[in-house]
Amino acid sequence: MEQASDLRLVPMQSLAKGGRWRVEAMRSYSVDQLLWFTRGQGRLIADGITRGYGAHNVIFLPAGTMHAFELGPQVYGTAVFFPTNHGLEVPEKSLHLRIRDARDQAEINLILDNLQREIEGDRPARRQALTHHAGLLSVWLERQRLDHDDALAASDAARRLVRRFSALVETRFHTGDSVSDYAKALGVTSTHLTRVCKETCGRTASEFLSDRKISEARRLLADTGLPIKDIASGLGFASAAYFTRSFQAHTGNPPSLFRESTAPRHH
Repeated sequence: MEQASDLRLVPMQSLAKGGRWRVEAMRSYSVDQLLWFTRGQGRLIADGITRGYGAHNVIFLPAGTMHAFELGPQVYGTAVFFPTNHGLEVPEKSLHLRIRDARDQAEINLILDNLQREIEGDRPARRQALTHHAGLLSVWLERQRLDHDDALAASDAARRLVRRFSALVETRFHTGDSVSDYAKALGVTSTHLTRVCKETCGRTASEFLSDRKISEARRLLADTGLPIKDIASGLGFASAAYFTRSFQAHTGNPPSLFRESTAPRHH
């Protein structure tokens, strides 16, 4: 396992620091992620499938999984970000389980408490302890996977297609590819792809693709100093003007104003 400091536990509400758009917009992470909700409810999109989540739900998202979820003020829990090369046995696909047994709920809470204590502390053999507690977390997740039905399981052809579309978008959203290009790559018509996207995640294929592009644009505007024209070309927009119109249609503000609103305030 990589350096212990690379494993992070983040309170759910802290994920929205800097704006709720950071969790409610489509995006992915380069590391494996586990979400443990202890209170509240909302909607989650993972791999192109929309489901409701509630208290005592656990969601595992492998690195590169496109996802988004609602994070209201009454939602609490913990997000675990694993190191890049953690060496643990974890699911290869996204997973959403509803944990009803109070003993199982108590067990994951204890594991996360022990991980947090080691992360914040400086006791001897700290790295070794972190490795073992993380291993217990992976064992807990595997046991739950075997004991429960996966709410995100692709049970039919439509869901399998949207999973494939979601994975393809995540690798190619920065290009100028259209929905027709994606449909061709997937061996279906754009009409069929749009219909199944609407059925499984409540948005058309075009909206799905656009959401991912605008999500990345927001991140780049907020977290980098890249010129707007470079962001536009890097995301496959034909021109900076077209990017500006598309961004404003999605967010209500032009890119320049969004960047200004997310800039750090100095007192």
